[in-house]
Amino acid sequence: MSWFTGIRARGLPIVALACLAVLLVAGVFVSVAHERAMKLELAREAGAQADLLASAVSGALAFDDADAAQDYVDAVQVNPNVLAAAVYDDQDRLVAGYARAGEAIPRVAPRGATPTRFHDGQLTVVRPVTQGGQTLGTARLRLMDTPASQRFSRNAGTMLVLALAALLIAVLALTQSALRRANRSLSVRAAQLGEANARLQQEMVEREKAEEALRQSQKMEAIGRLTGGVAHDFNNLLMVVSSAIDLLQRSDDPVRRGALMEGMRQAVERGSGLTRQLLAFSRQTPLRTAVIDVGEQIEAMRILLERSLREDIAVEIDVQRPLRPIEVDVGELELAILNLAVNARDAMPGGGTLTVSVRPQGEAVCIEVRDTGGGIPPDLIGRVFEPFFTTKEVGKGTGLGLSQVYGFARSSGGSVTAASPAEGGAVFSLCLPATDKPLPVGPESPPAPQAMPGPTGVGHVLLVEDDDAVAAGVAEMLADLGYTHERAATADLALELVRGGRRFDLVLSDMVMPGALNGLGLATELRTLDPVLPVILTTGFSEAAATASRAGFRLLSKPYGLDDLSAMLTGIRSG
Repeated sequence: MSWFTGIRARGLPIVALACLAVLLVAGVFVSVAHERAMKLELAREAGAQADLLASAVSGALAFDDADAAQDYVDAVQVNPNVLAAAVYDDQDRLVAGYARAGEAIPRVAPRGATPTRFHDGQLTVVRPVTQGGQTLGTARLRLMDTPASQRFSRNAGTMLVLALAALLIAVLALTQSALRRANRSLSVRAAQLGEANARLQQEMVEREKAEEALRQSQKMEAIGRLTGGVAHDFNNLLMVVSSAIDLLQRSDDPVRRGALMEGMRQAVERGSGLTRQLLAFSRQTPLRTAVIDVGEQIEAMRILLERSLREDIAVEIDVQRPLRPIEVDVGELELAILNLAVNARDAMPGGGTLTVSVRPQGEAVCIEVRDTGGGIPPDLIGRVFEPFFTTKEVGKGTGLGLSQVYGFARSSGGSVTAASPAEGGAVFSLCLPATDKPLPVGPESPPAPQAMPGPTGVGHVLLVEDDDAVAAGVAEMLADLGYTHERAATADLALELVRGGRRFDLVLSDMVMPGALNGLGLATELRTLDPVLPVILTTGFSEAAATASRAGFRLLSKPYGLDDLSAMLTGIRSG
């Protein structure tokens, strides 16, 4: 027994030291792991706050509203750990920022920098500001890392356990019961930490769900505003067409039938204009610029403006010369002026005067649209260009008219402002940069094709169209132009016809169709099978149109009429 006791006494210090070393290593590992976990949580929370700031200022950056961006930046001061914050635009120019005493506004993040970085006891977080897939700038936060006092208090329990373990090892032979109690205490503490971590994870999941629900709610609100207004406008257009069709069947008077058909044509043009307005808002339609005399362009719009307004609204046009030319998309310019005119019309329910003035201003030419309505309330004047924002009743408008004007001005390198003078009414100023390019000597566009019976009996057309109604209409136009045709409802079927040896002089195919093969894929396959076979692609979807143009295929945009189709076919025939 005494020998066993001696061996135990000699081996006890070694065992005690080994246990102490193991516990020390484990304690350091646990402390480091806990510190890392806390840093990750701090980075996650800071990232979430930076994401919220980036989301909040996206609208302000989209509309160059530095005051609104500053308000959002100031709002993050409620977090005492935030030392400084800043918002930069896509040109790395400071838009808004603040810093606590002794701190500097965060600088522009270098290209390729880590979005979340701990450095010198501080945490820096950088998030991109995006809207509709476009990067508008960056949001940057600098927060204090966990203070030393907090780290000490966080690790105090671990250090106390290590100290207690060393003491227990020194008296291991005499205090076995105390060691067991300490172990039980450690187990309880570990369980408590596990429960706390589980609660923290649950809170994080719930917060992410709440943020996602908020984003979804905002998205659905925007979609609801859009669909309500667009549905109203398109239903009105369909009503015009529907009533005209009914009346055409009941009337043999050529004058009345001509007026009805003209009304249907105008409804189609208005529907096409609404679609173009939506695409302009979403920036899906590329601008086709031309050098013009804006004064002459506005003068030429007088009849169009008068027809767009009511009889109780007088239209006055004032052009101050000399004027320098401008380079813009003429169609988008006319759409912007019409949107401003219609907005003014709605502001004058009892009639009034619409004045369109054109004047030089430095290196720009400004178009001023003034009405004699009730003006714009001060609390709304900052929101009139906001997408989907409208003061009209539900279903009376999409809220896209003025946002199209804003988008056109930005895309053209200009600006647009709104004001409500003390004398009444509202004034919208659209300023576009002047150009040193000369005005074209000849006409801006080739003359419209002359009415002609068409190239009678010159070819057999493969018509690829999945919509029966559209196919029927195009078939009638082809027949009227003298072409024979054969229809395929899918691109796969059309490809089978060509591969099977059927001969065609031309392929006229829609781009967006059901099935694995779309119109662009069909055109690509046909180019390989028969490089000399002409292919015309048609679509009303701007993204598809851009894809077809980049691939080098002829494109006929929907909706198109008989003259458009005839001009395209004649061009292919002459080419």
